[in-house]
Amino acid sequence: MVATYRRAWAAAALAVGIAAGGCGLPGAPQPPSLNLPQKASDLTAERAGDQVSLQWTMPLRNTDKTLIEGEVNVRVCRTEGTASTCTAAGGLQLAPGKSGSFQETLPTALASGPPRTLTYFVELRNSDGRSAGMSNGAVVLAGLGPPDISGLNAEMAPDGVILRWSVIPQAQEARPMTVRLQRTSLTASPAKETTGPFAPPSEPRVQNLLVPASSQPGIALDKDIRFGETYEYRAQRIEMENIDGRVLELRGALSLPARIHAVNSFPPAVPAGLVAVATPAHDGMPPSIDLSWQPDAGTGVAGYVVYRHEEGQQQWQRISPAQPVIGPAFHDAHVSAGQTYHYAVSAVGADGLESARCAEAQETVPNG
Repeated sequence: MVATYRRAWAAAALAVGIAAGGCGLPGAPQPPSLNLPQKASDLTAERAGDQVSLQWTMPLRNTDKTLIEGEVNVRVCRTEGTASTCTAAGGLQLAPGKSGSFQETLPTALASGPPRTLTYFVELRNSDGRSAGMSNGAVVLAGLGPPDISGLNAEMAPDGVILRWSVIPQAQEARPMTVRLQRTSLTASPAKETTGPFAPPSEPRVQNLLVPASSQPGIALDKDIRFGETYEYRAQRIEMENIDGRVLELRGALSLPARIHAVNSFPPAVPAGLVAVATPAHDGMPPSIDLSWQPDAGTGVAGYVVYRHEEGQQQWQRISPAQPVIGPAFHDAHVSAGQTYHYAVSAVGADGLESARCAEAQETVPNG
């Protein structure tokens, strides 16, 4: 009797445990997803001339962490100054997770007048037109932009690339403006070896070079180049404006490109300061003349070539070896007592180009 009672109690307890645990049964129902895309949080904006370009990243998920299905409706709007109303600038549809971009040409009212802030937002909406709110704001300046740059050209110089462009009228030039040169390297890979401990550091494909407003108008020198590279330059004028305690750039449009292949077609500078000093024969040693000159500070000098002619002759003869002389000195041991010799030196670049000969120096060998 007791055993029967215990078996019945255990069966009842097991049944209660199964009902309480809900093993194998569905849980409480979840609320349906609102399908509200997460807000964009990395919106950026740039103005060049009258064009404004926006960039952002589309989210992959909704606010409740569910994956977004299908394309998302994107609304772009902007506020001018301290206005609270966000005026529509356009719209598009984009897939989740993609890079978003939008460009508009400013209306005349926003591309004229004094500088003032213009804040852009993007709003991501679901199929019902609902959203989780606006993105972060991205600020540019509305107002009359700097004059465009025209006539940009590039040419090689011994110490870099010279950029020139048309100078604007003096009335406009009175506005303090910086010029930004955008340099793009078009060469796929350097011509020289790029591996090993002595490999040159990699060069960024796009670099911006600033020409201060205090510089000579219409000209700049880019010294930071690599021979053998092909570069494309574009330029724009920039005004710095202080709006509500923030320093913002008001940029003109980028100019038409100027392209150049950086080839070193210039020989090194002519050596200077040549001095000749004779030493008479002594202690069984033949006479000689020692030459010295100022070393060239240029990095492209591979060495020097030494020339000589005797008094009464006009024909210069190379007396240094076939390979350029390394260092600003040379010892001439093939001289005779009582003779006068004239010397000149030239510099040779790494590419084999040779400079003109320097001003000559003469020396007479003593008769012992």
